[in-house]
This record gives sequence, structure tokens and C-alpha cells, in this order.
Amino acid sequence: VQLQASGGGLVQAGDSLRLSCAASGLTFSASVAAWFRQAPGKEREFVAGISRSSRNILYGSSVKDRFTIFRDNAKNTLNLQMNSLKPEDTAIYYCAAVYLASTSAVPRSSSTYVYWGQGTQVTVSS
Repeated sequence: VQLQASGGGLVQAGDSLRLSCAASGLTFSASVAAWFRQAPGKEREFVAGISRSSRNILYGSSVKDRFTIFRDNAKNTLNLQMNSLKPEDTAIYYCAAVYLASTSAVPRSSSTYVYWGQGTQVTVSS
């Protein structure tokens, strides 16, 4: 199983970025997927998660109304559109996935997710 995250970079406050995660080696349509982030010295934080069929979507409180998560099961990709970026969004962003029988569950806990990407750095300057 491989999750390959891409799209990070250095931007200014107020700018937008789109992260992508290409999944291979797993039945992506049968997995719940999510984005987490980790800033230096801080714990890994849930950013957004999406159920198998996109029926259920959850966001972390700090990104709600600014970020949008979406997936394309036909292309085995997970995406995160990030708008109105702030310096506090600076972190390494990780995509993650796990097989779940539930069609609606979206776990917020990082310990639930089995498969992880390598991370992509997002830096937002003020």
C-alpha cells in the first residue's frame, strides 16, 4: 500500500493550495480517508476526513469553512483544497486511510488509520 501526498509549498497568508494524495495497493473505494497535520512541537491534528462514498465529511474546527476535502474513487485520489491560508496552518500534512465496514464513519483519531503517506510540507508566511 502506498499513499503519495503532493502539492505542498510556501505561500503567503490568504493564498490557496490544493493537496493531493494518490493511493495504490489498496481498494481505495472501500477505505475511509483523511488528512492530518503536524506542526513542530505539536501533536498530530485531524484536519478533515471523508467516508467511503463521500457521504459523510468532517473537518477540524480550525479549518472548517476554509478547507474542502474531496475524493475521486475512480482515480484513487484524495484531495484537500485549502483557502484563506493562515500562518498557523503551517505544518506537514499527511494523508491516511483505513478499511472500515461502515459506509458513514469518519474517525478523527490518528490511531485508527492504518495507511499513511509520507507527508507534504505547507508553509504559510505572514
